[in-house]
Amino acid sequence: MNLPKVITDLINAQNSFDSIAYANCFSENAQVFDEGKTHNGKLDIQNWIEESNEKYRSVMKPLEYTENGTSSILSAECSGTFDGSPIILKFHFDIADGKIQNLKVTG
Repeated sequence: MNLPKVITDLINAQNSFDSIAYANCFSENAQVFDEGKTHNGKLDIQNWIEESNEKYRSVMKPLEYTENGTSSILSAECSGTFDGSPIILKFHFDIADGKIQNLKVTG
């Protein structure tokens, strides 16, 4: 699967539970929407993914990727320590200048 470098970096950071590397995939003012909450800026994103990693220990396996300009969707199998694992999630990205500007995670 041919993924943009920033998404490959994000997957690798997630799968190694590296919250700093994960946050570095985002622009300074990026936003993440997940589980009904919005996280604003790299520091907030780093704190969110660190808490998520501790709670779920989730890893991602990419299944399908589509892109349209700066917007793209990654479908991934996510498995971890949560009910119903594994599940398929969709990651809706807006990417500019090699950084993620917005990410929305949906089921």
